[in-house]
Amino acid sequence: MGVLHEDIEVGLSAFPDESFDYVVMNGSLQQVKMPDSVFREALRVGKNLLVGFPNFRHYSSRFQILSGGKVPVTPSLPFQWYDTPNLHFLSISDFRDYCKMRGIRIQAFASVSRSKKVRFLPNLFAENGLFLLSKMNPSPP
Repeated sequence: MGVLHEDIEVGLSAFPDESFDYVVMNGSLQQVKMPDSVFREALRVGKNLLVGFPNFRHYSSRFQILSGGKVPVTPSLPFQWYDTPNLHFLSISDFRDYCKMRGIRIQAFASVSRSKKVRFLPNLFAENGLFLLSKMNPSPP
């Protein structure tokens, strides 16, 4: 079993289709410049794609914006606005919609906060979303 650590935006183009069982993007989706091309390449190179990201719509973030009018700083989003590597500020619901629009199959999903699974209103109460993705099965001719 091998593991390869590469820059997800440029490191996958050298690999043939389905070179890996899994491609892992944990904490990187919100930082990539061109998510569409990254997903296309990751799902080409890997049979499955595991994606984990902070939920920017967690209630603590919403409360900080509402009460203080400032960009939130939380345990899962520990950066000030001027020092953040994040380019995309997405929620669990945003990501589900994205997958649906792009024809990406969600095989499994978990929403978590402080290492506990969140089942009730995950877009509001989960600090992170975890998705296991694959390509949609092509339609029969």
